[in-house]
Amino acid sequence: MKRRDLIRHLLANNCTLAREGGNHSIWFNSLTRRTSAVPRHREIHEFLARKICRDLNVPLP
Repeated sequence: MKRRDLIRHLLANNCTLAREGGNHSIWFNSLTRRTSAVPRHREIHEFLARKICRDLNVPLP
């Protein structure tokens, strides 16, 4: 999955960018008050994208 597609999915599900780390972006779901790290790679494996969505409590892409 492309990183930009995952970012669009997170934005559509009430997630916001909390901060930028060294190699990851930290995303925050304001409804569930949960965070997850999204790596800064062009391609993100499907299982990692599913894990990020589960961490943030949003529907799977």
